[in-house]
Amino acid sequence: MANSKRTTVFFCSECGYESAKWMGQCPGCKQWNTFVEEPVSKISNGGKHIKGAVSSDHAPSKMSSIELTENERITTGINEFDRVLGGGVVEGSLILVGGDPGIGKSTILLQVCKNLSDNGHKILYVSGEESLKQIKMRAMRIGSFNDNLLLFCETDLDIISTSIKNEKPEIVVIDSIQTMYSDSVSSAPGSVSQVREATSILLTLAKSLNIAVFIVGHVTKEGTVAGPRVLEHMVDTVLYFEGDRFASYRILRGVKNRFGSTNEIGVFEMRSSGLCEVMNPSEYMLSGRPEDAPGSVVACAMEGTRPILLEIQALVARTSFGFPKRQATGADINRFNLLMAVLEKRLSLKTSECDAYVNVAGGMRMVEPAMDLGIVMAVISSYRNKSIPRDIIVFGEVGLSGEVRSVSGAMLRVKEAKKLGFSSCILPKSSLDQVEDTKDIKLIGVSNLSEVLKYI
Repeated sequence: MANSKRTTVFFCSECGYESAKWMGQCPGCKQWNTFVEEPVSKISNGGKHIKGAVSSDHAPSKMSSIELTENERITTGINEFDRVLGGGVVEGSLILVGGDPGIGKSTILLQVCKNLSDNGHKILYVSGEESLKQIKMRAMRIGSFNDNLLLFCETDLDIISTSIKNEKPEIVVIDSIQTMYSDSVSSAPGSVSQVREATSILLTLAKSLNIAVFIVGHVTKEGTVAGPRVLEHMVDTVLYFEGDRFASYRILRGVKNRFGSTNEIGVFEMRSSGLCEVMNPSEYMLSGRPEDAPGSVVACAMEGTRPILLEIQALVARTSFGFPKRQATGADINRFNLLMAVLEKRLSLKTSECDAYVNVAGGMRMVEPAMDLGIVMAVISSYRNKSIPRDIIVFGEVGLSGEVRSVSGAMLRVKEAKKLGFSSCILPKSSLDQVEDTKDIKLIGVSNLSEVLKYI
């Protein structure tokens, strides 16, 4: 008979590192004061290993003998969602959807379930947070559902596993992983050990039954125990919902993807009927742009294969204190400080006597080096109180010597600018040979910041 021994171990709430004693700094992620103590039960069964395989094959297979079908992915009918996944849901994959509470994780997954069930796929939606009637009330704004979508309110993983094996759905949604528990672990639901055990069980089910499993993970600003960071190394794909839950837009970003690119993003808008796709984010982000305002310029950034036009706003004002203030919203503050030093050194602008603020309008966060030239031009425009022509778009990386360096994807950026009606484009001179078909748009190549001044 198996004997159990109750003991306690310490887990890092950031990365899941396990230790027999408490430590101030985690050796895994180097974070301080992240260790929490949790009780666990070590089960001994006479040297016999618990059987748990992710494949029905018990012998190695030859790579050349493995055949793939043409339809290895299941499209959800939501183009932005499929783009981030790499073209659709891969069968047998484990996908983590993380984000702050109230950001829209359950809403987007309900919409995915509706589209897939309408196309004849069998879906099982498991909720540990809401009752059946509460889910129905929340789903009514999305539309009507058919019999292919099954709802199940349960938190015991043994019961959930039995239901999955009996119903044999094609896709399972677990909302949320923090509410699930297994009797084999003595700690409370939501703890690091419980979340790791629950994810391990779901991973085995996904691989052995060849079903796709979505798990929802909550992330809080305080860094609660057993956040999705603990699970990232266990799952196949990690998707994060970003954005202010009090604003209308949402950004779905792929942080990890074994079956696609991690550079793609999906843009959604929260409406009364659910999350709607934003097919042209550039036009959406530029709506409401002011007329002839100093300190405003449009720059182009790349997110994966998608160019996005963004308005960069800067405000430079004489400081009232001895130490000037620097603040960046939507941009890297360290990069902003570096560019301010370049302006003072190379263009002799007295920026050390001024407070400076930069903002990427629309709430997007962009850290691509191609945004450098836009930030520099916006700061100079505000410093001189002179506006930049409205029909100009800029992109380029700025070096410490004041040079404007080339960036990738110049042709895609120019095409996006032409599509939205911009007539001029300021870009690195070294990138001019990358752009073809310059009809309907004027290309202005610059090699250093001194050449940029005459366009402000």
